[in-house]
Formats: sequence, C-alpha cells, structure tokens
Amino acid sequence: MTAMARAENKTEAGGTARMVAALAKALREQRGLSQEQLGKLIGYTAAAISAMETCAQPASDQMLVKLEEVLGGGLGVFEKARALMRLEKYPARFRGFSELEAEAVTICSYETLVVDGLFQTEEYARALIGGSYPPVSEQKREELVEARLARKVLFDREPTPLIELILEESVLRRPFASWEIQREQLRSLVEDAQRDNVCVQVLSLERGLRGTYAGDRGPMKHVETQDHQHVVYLEIEDQGILVSDPPEVSQLAHRYAKIRAQALSPDESLGLIERLAGEER
Repeated sequence: MTAMARAENKTEAGGTARMVAALAKALREQRGLSQEQLGKLIGYTAAAISAMETCAQPASDQMLVKLEEVLGGGLGVFEKARALMRLEKYPARFRGFSELEAEAVTICSYETLVVDGLFQTEEYARALIGGSYPPVSEQKREELVEARLARKVLFDREPTPLIELILEESVLRRPFASWEIQREQLRSLVEDAQRDNVCVQVLSLERGLRGTYAGDRGPMKHVETQDHQHVVYLEIEDQGILVSDPPEVSQLAHRYAKIRAQALSPDESLGLIERLAGEER
C-alpha cells in the first residue's frame, strides 16, 4: 500500500473504523501486548496492527473476526463492528440505500448497463470496479469487492425477501475483462434466477420495435421496508438519490411495473440467459 493510499485511508476512515482502532489499541495495551505480539496471536504483522490502529489500513472483516477471538472478551464488540465496517466501505452515495436494502422485504431492481451488484460474481465485480474511472487502488478495489459480495446474504436472510431483477439484454452481452468472466456471471444469474424468492427478467433489445419502451429514463431500485414504506433509489454519475415522497415513488413504481410488463417472461428470460451463457467466444 502506497503512502498516498495510507494517507487517503486516514482521511476517509469512518467512525466505526476509528472506534475499532481506538478500542483495539486500548485492549491491547490493557493486556500488555505489543503490536508484534498481538499480530502473532491473530496472524498479522506488527505493521498491519499499526496500520489498523492509525486507520492507515482499517481492519478487514477477517481481522475483526480474529480481534474478537483474542481481545473481544465475550462482549461481541468486534463482531458487531463487522456489519458497520462493511457499510462504511460502500461509496458514500450508496450507504443510505444499503441500510434500507439490508432490511427490505421486497427489492426490485432495473439495470441498464451492468449486472446489479447484488447478483455480481466476485470476478465480474473485480473487473468492473478495477476498470472504472477514476481508477482506485488495488486495496480499495478489494474492499469494494468484499463489501459488494457481502450483500449476497440477502438471498438467504430470514425473513426471506422477495428479490426481482430486470436487466436490459445489452447487459448480458457486455463483457468485462474476459468472455469467460461474462459467461460465469451469466451462469451465476441462471442459478440465482431459480431461487424461490428471486425473479429475473430481461428487457429485449427489440422492445422498442413494438412502439413502446418504458426503460428510457434509466435504472432504478424500488424497495419495500419492514414497516411497508416504499422508497426508490436512483444513481447517476456518482450521485445517489433516495426518493421517499409518496406521489413521486408512486410514479416511479408505475414506470417500473410497465418495464416489468414489457420484459420477457421469467421462463423466456432464463432461456435467453442460458443460451448466451453457453455461446463460445
């Protein structure tokens, strides 16, 4: 990790990262352990412990697990910090929505350019994040990949949410890094589409030939919260917008419903994804 990346991490470290750093240092010193000694106990170098305590490199999810085992004292503080730390690793524009998504009972997403992050494979996410602009450091890329993959717990969360995904057909045909990564992503979509609580549909490239096309305004995510409030999340050019005003949400929900009605059926969509996944490149 470069000096510039360390300085950036210190500046951007969130409240949870700073709390973990201070608590870990205090508990380490209380037990009379040096940074090197703690590192040996949890499988890290003294430099890694120092970087964590100064927020030059905030604790990873794996480090938090080890800190809980060695310093937690049965209180579960480092375990509780794991979810909060993952939240802080998301881009600022996404954090508000991610909290709603984590507890939602219904999650509906329409994507026009890339596979929804909730459905992305590790290699697809890494290629997408690594190739974006402005470029991010390798460390930041891995943090973002880890945070994105952590969202997949939603598929099996209790109570089980209903998850809908509508993809533009062009998304299925747009590879990142390699065709094999794309094929693996499509195979993963096929598996997810067959979950009982998941519905995946594709909006055909030829939809506009029918004279009506409701997806021209761009992507959106529509969620129903545990208390049955409805919120829409819109994102464009690094700007995230949460829409909660009922009349506005209603209009966007109607547009989403129209997009869903214009998409291929779930069975037709699954067949198309399976065919594209099997094509040789």
